[in-house]
Amino acid sequence: MDFELTEQQVAIDEGVRRVCAGFDDAYWTECDENAKSPKEYYRAMADGGWLGMTMPEQKARWLKPLIEGKQKACFGVTEPDAGLDTTSLTTSPARTNSGYRLNGRKMWTSTGQVADKILLLTRTTPKAECKRPTDGMTLFYTDLDRSKIEVRRICKMGRNAVDSNAVFIDDLFLPDKDRVGEEGKGFKYILDSLNPKRVLVASEAIGVGRDALRYSVRQRPRRVRPANWAEPGHPAPLGRVLGAAGVRFLDGAAGGVAIRRRPAAWRRRGERRQAAGRPRRVLNGDAGGDDAWRHGICAGVSGG
Repeated sequence: MDFELTEQQVAIDEGVRRVCAGFDDAYWTECDENAKSPKEYYRAMADGGWLGMTMPEQKARWLKPLIEGKQKACFGVTEPDAGLDTTSLTTSPARTNSGYRLNGRKMWTSTGQVADKILLLTRTTPKAECKRPTDGMTLFYTDLDRSKIEVRRICKMGRNAVDSNAVFIDDLFLPDKDRVGEEGKGFKYILDSLNPKRVLVASEAIGVGRDALRYSVRQRPRRVRPANWAEPGHPAPLGRVLGAAGVRFLDGAAGGVAIRRRPAAWRRRGERRQAAGRPRRVLNGDAGGDDAWRHGICAGVSGG
C-alpha cells in the first residue's frame, strides 16, 4: 500500500499549515484557560476556504453561510439516557399541519454557546414499531432559537476553547423545510458525517501526538537535573516541583527527593507475589526491583 501523499493532499496540508501557523501556543492557551471560542482561527479557516472541505451536499441556504463562516452549527445527537446507543434516543417531535413540535434533551453538544444552527437527530417512530432499530429516526437542521432552547455549559478540566453543553428543548417548532431528506431515514444520513469523523479524530490524535513529541524535544535542552536527584538523566526536577507545591515526602523533607531503599518486608512481599505468578507492584517504572523504591515520592503512594 502506498502511503505517500498525492500532490493534491500535499497542497491541502501546506495550505492548512499556513493558516495554523498564525495561531501559536499562547493563543490556544489563552482560549483554553479563559474558555474563549477561537473565533479568529475560525475566521481565518473560513477566509482560506477550508470550512467546506468535508461538508456533505446540502441545500444552498444551509451550506453557503457555513462555508463563508457567517454561521456556526452544533450537533445534537447524544442524549443523557441513551449514551452510545443512538437508536435509543427519545427526543421525539410531534407532527403538526406545517411541521413538528419538539421537546427533549441533548447532551455533550459541542459549540452550543456560539452556534447559530443546530443539527438534531430525533425519533419520529417509536423504536418498538420499527423493523430495524435504526429506522424511524429523522434529521433536522434548524435555527438554534434560544427562546426555546436552553444551552448549559458543562465544566471540563480541559479543551475549554470548544464548549460542551447540556441542551434543553421546550416546544421548538420545526418547519417541514428544516427536515433533512425523508422522514425516518435520519440515521442513514447521519452516518455520512459520523463515519468520516472517525478518520478525522484519528488524524487529530496522530497530529497531537507528533506535536507533543516535537515540543518535548524542543524543551529537552531547557531541563535541569537537581543536584540531589539520585538517578542521572531524569528529565525533570520532580522533587523540586512537588516540594514547592508543599508535598511532604517519606523522609519528611521538602524541595528534593531523597534516596530511600525499599524496606525488606516490602521486598519479600514482592517476591512472594512473583512466586505466586502475580505481577509485582511498580513505582517509577521499575518492575518491582529496589530501584522502583529508591525515590520516596509522596507519603501514601506506596502500595502493597
